[in-house]
Amino acid sequence: MWREVAGLRTRQAWRAGWLGALGVSVSVMLAACDAGSAQGGGAQAATAAQSVHPAMSGAQMQKVSADGAAAIPAGGQTRAQVYESVKKMTAVGKQLFFDPSLSLSGKLACASCHSPQHAFGPPNALSVQFGGQDMRQQGMRAAHDIKYLQKVPSFTEHYHDSDDEGDESVDAGPTGGLMWDGRVNSAHDQARMPLTSTFEMGSTPQKVAAAVKAAPYANQFRDAFGERVFDSDDATFKAVLQALEVFEETPELFYPYTSKYDAFLAGKAQLTKAELRGLQLFNDETKGNCASCHISQRALDGSAPAFSDFGLIALGVPRNRTLAVNHDPHFYDLGACGPERTDLKGQDEYCGIFRTPTLRNVALRKTFFHNGIYHSLEEVVRFYAERDTNPEKFYPVVKGKVQKFDDLPKKYWANLNTDPPFDRKPGDKPALDESEIRDVVAFLKTLTDGYQPEAPQQHADAHIVSSK
Repeated sequence: MWREVAGLRTRQAWRAGWLGALGVSVSVMLAACDAGSAQGGGAQAATAAQSVHPAMSGAQMQKVSADGAAAIPAGGQTRAQVYESVKKMTAVGKQLFFDPSLSLSGKLACASCHSPQHAFGPPNALSVQFGGQDMRQQGMRAAHDIKYLQKVPSFTEHYHDSDDEGDESVDAGPTGGLMWDGRVNSAHDQARMPLTSTFEMGSTPQKVAAAVKAAPYANQFRDAFGERVFDSDDATFKAVLQALEVFEETPELFYPYTSKYDAFLAGKAQLTKAELRGLQLFNDETKGNCASCHISQRALDGSAPAFSDFGLIALGVPRNRTLAVNHDPHFYDLGACGPERTDLKGQDEYCGIFRTPTLRNVALRKTFFHNGIYHSLEEVVRFYAERDTNPEKFYPVVKGKVQKFDDLPKKYWANLNTDPPFDRKPGDKPALDESEIRDVVAFLKTLTDGYQPEAPQQHADAHIVSSK
């Protein structure tokens, strides 16, 4: 298994300064406007853009220009115009995000599965969500949270930290990408998936374009993307995807870093005794060992932890028999090697691995793991602690024999993680007892955004008395 062989478990730093799609687009646009004002040419704009992002190739520059929310204009833009353009696209993206008319049923919006009140994750405890033309089509995987995705790198089969972020010689294996299987690398490509999936919004580019043209915000959309944006369905659909991408890069909504733990790291809050014990267990390589994948320390550049290394890993979670797809005993969701992802099909070492999600706002979730098998944090932590010591608690028992790893064919078991706490066998003491499980959960609850430190207690009456 990649993570075990590569020694990724000891890595505690995450690559710093990863720019989200909006950051790239805005920076390129600003570079272009600066170059345009100084030199007045498209070629110079691209050169200036590369001075901001020297790692970007000419092809990548062209892609930003072709697919970006606002292509670099020949004459350049002022900085004020760039920011005004982004402001307009963000406003349109918000309208699109909450618009159910984009779906075939007319009842399902992006916000239906990515609720703002639930950290842009599912608002209910369903294992997977329902959609399609009649809203009765059951999905295959649990809906992801879409906060804190700006640091996710593009998928690579062999990820290496830079020297200033970690050990460049360590191959961290498959890392990055969006969705559970890492199959897309941008928010606009990610947005395309639910819009066109038959068991989600179930629409087509043509129908989405028609819905936008008929929407109350059609003029606002045209103002953001130009008079010719409705000339073709393809242009309209691309603009829809880009508007959603720009909206999902709104810092105060999608990566505010306002949890109690952030305040604690900044020295502005104190954790309770239970939360501190939970943090210690979370980090302890011989106990929870959670931080090996869900990094809890600041990066070397001082940036806040993402609580994920964004690697892909096989945990062997139990089969969720409530899912319609699993009624077929021959069907297996193998993550990176299929069925949704096809480019790694047939490569056994990628079968059964799924991307590690961030744990930020995890306490707001009611459904966990790619197949939605568990519905409380206690169940999740208990699975980690006792998967190998008490497998009968999680897997079917047939004629007295535990059917362990029942959702992964045996030929792929070599991919399963065996690092602590998965380094035990039946009869061993679990890595965490029930009290420690509660402490870890207490710590996880400090990762919820919106923490407000308690105001100092005002002794108003005493003040009034003393004033007299």
